[in-house]
Amino acid sequence: MGRLVYAMACSVDGFVADDQGRFDWAAPDEEVHQFFNDMMRAVGTHLYGRRMYEIMQVWETDPSLAAENPVMADFAAVWSAADKVVVSSTLTSVATRRTRIVPTLDPAEIAAMKEAAPADLSVSGPTLAGAMLAAGLVDEVALVLAPVVVGGGLPVLPAGLRADLRLIEERPFDSSGMVLLRYAVD
Repeated sequence: MGRLVYAMACSVDGFVADDQGRFDWAAPDEEVHQFFNDMMRAVGTHLYGRRMYEIMQVWETDPSLAAENPVMADFAAVWSAADKVVVSSTLTSVATRRTRIVPTLDPAEIAAMKEAAPADLSVSGPTLAGAMLAAGLVDEVALVLAPVVVGGGLPVLPAGLRADLRLIEERPFDSSGMVLLRYAVD
């Protein structure tokens, strides 16, 4: 059985994008990127909403990213090798291999995917992850806090959500000042 992991970079005040939609302040340096690479090796299926999929698809559609350095090339290879499920009622086609679209989030289908999965699943994007957290499907939350306060924008966790978390790892990234806080969802 696979675990469902929600992993995101966010500001110290809990936003994945600021009120202008920017998230460049959370760009990982090589040390943080390597952490995400290593974490993604255990993932067999990525679950995305439309917007997050459109951001992430460049790892397969833009070869210049992988050409920048070995860490980025590794991430592109790991990302491309995994299956992708995009939850979208508006997307009609995808630009990447191993990708399928589902029109709505079906908690029973996600639970069945976890039960049958030989590897972990990841959910990316706060809207989709919030729905999966509310449905009790997320097993782990990994937040990489960027050393910035943005004051508003798209929150990493939805308002009104109640979840009991247990800290299982904390790790500073010395090169960037970012900090990993990894929790099991109890």
